[in-house]
Amino acid sequence: MAQLRKECDMAGTLYLCATPIGNLDDITFRVLETLRSVDVIAAEDTRNSIKLLNRFEIKTPMTSYHEFNKFEKGRQLIEQLLSGKNVAVITDAGMPGISDPGEELVKMAYEAGVPVTVLPGACACVTALTLSGLPTRRFCFEAFLPADKKERKDVLEELKTETRTVVLYEAPHRLRKTLAELSEVLGDRRLTICRELTKKHEEAFQTTLAEALVYYEDKEPKGEYVLVLEGADKEELRRAGQESFAELSLEEHMERYLSAGMSKKDAMKAVAADRNVSKREIYALLLEQE
Repeated sequence: MAQLRKECDMAGTLYLCATPIGNLDDITFRVLETLRSVDVIAAEDTRNSIKLLNRFEIKTPMTSYHEFNKFEKGRQLIEQLLSGKNVAVITDAGMPGISDPGEELVKMAYEAGVPVTVLPGACACVTALTLSGLPTRRFCFEAFLPADKKERKDVLEELKTETRTVVLYEAPHRLRKTLAELSEVLGDRRLTICRELTKKHEEAFQTTLAEALVYYEDKEPKGEYVLVLEGADKEELRRAGQESFAELSLEEHMERYLSAGMSKKDAMKAVAADRNVSKREIYALLLEQE
């Protein structure tokens, strides 16, 4: 422990640096200064990031840090940080750690006692949300839907009852499939489709899932997409819940809560809330059936 504390005391800092999501002028002065001053830059794709560094005449050495080497390279970066070097992490676009392997490096840094700080900036999720015209106070971010069929199905089922605004990323070659799946599972919802954010051909338009499917029948999807989807209607969910509970007998409904360990009093209260009636009415009905 004493040795670890000694190493941490002289450790460098891990800087999570936001990079532009399209327009290179969106980078901050603070990020530029940090990229010039650190000992090494860990980049998701050095071939992509070199364009950014060349634009701003940054000569700091780069090393690749991506999804397929995040554990091995992550350990190497932690060793450098513990030796006193400062490391900046950048992704291809936006905030490292958001739908990005930088998340793992942050975890490793905390476990090693390495200082971590964030230099905020552009983020496609927040940019699209604020541009969408949909409610922004409460939202959930799903990034890219899972590729695994079972996991993808589970996430889509969860979204059926998600009342917050939902933000999704999607690649152009998968857009039609994703729109079709969302429409099939969630029904028709309001949707804002954002494309090529902050770039020359930026586009954002409000539509619905049904209309979007028709639109992209003839139009070839191009660029990177962010889908901002209306949350489920609370009143419709409440009505649907009441209808499903109505299919249960009162005894079956009570048994659901009693078998979960609830007291009879609390179970009656829960059943009354589910059926939108008073607890007294539930109590009276149960007495009649005894």
